[in-house]
Amino acid sequence: MEIIGYIASILIGLSLGLIGGGGSILTVPLLVYLFGTSPTTATSYSLFIVGASSLIGAWRNHANGNVNLKTALLFGVTSITTVLLTRRFIIPAIPENLFAIDGWTVTKSMFTMVLFALLMLMASVSMIKGRKEQKEAPGSTKMLPLILYGIGIGLVTGFLGAGGGFLLIPALVFFVGLDMKTAIGTSLAIIAMNSLIGFVGDIGIVEIDWLFLLSITAIAVAGIFVGIALGKKIDGAKLRKGFGWFVLAMGILILIKEL
Repeated sequence: MEIIGYIASILIGLSLGLIGGGGSILTVPLLVYLFGTSPTTATSYSLFIVGASSLIGAWRNHANGNVNLKTALLFGVTSITTVLLTRRFIIPAIPENLFAIDGWTVTKSMFTMVLFALLMLMASVSMIKGRKEQKEAPGSTKMLPLILYGIGIGLVTGFLGAGGGFLLIPALVFFVGLDMKTAIGTSLAIIAMNSLIGFVGDIGIVEIDWLFLLSITAIAVAGIFVGIALGKKIDGAKLRKGFGWFVLAMGILILIKEL
């Protein structure tokens, strides 16, 4: 299974390079089911893998002028703080056995994977429906919704190790008024900050196999460059929809397995 896992790791970066998102939604299931990593450790590893991959994507978008740094920093302050608090205080405080119903025990690991499956279902619907190009007038930034969104993204990243790009991009389009290309680039910058700083908060708490983690990250980053090259030749909209159906099927399978 580990050999399949290493091969599948390229899909993390490949999806980011091809469709600008979706890679993080694969990371935790891949680590849990193909490498046998515990869900708690997998969410920590995912923060590093997703953060490093998104940083490469953000750098490439910034070179093309598609990152709004002011928005990324403004949004990042709220979400980064939430990620750090979640990883440092909330997750360690959650007991391994949450509750029992008629002899059926709901564990922390099971709860994490069920939440992740639900996130996959939400992400798949977003991918299948596609994104509409909309833009508000300059100066239309809505601060309160943006702050609340930042907290929500921080919770998703902190609890599940997922970047939440499918949640970030609509917020940047509707609440900030960014065009779609800039929203995607800015989203990657925010995800990179959230994920990498969240991972730093785990150092000393989670036991880290650096050789394994860096190996998976290197494969994922290589996948980004392959995806970017292929993306110039393949219709991204069709790929996004097809990937959405794949994520939907995976989310349903995880729910069935865990429940």
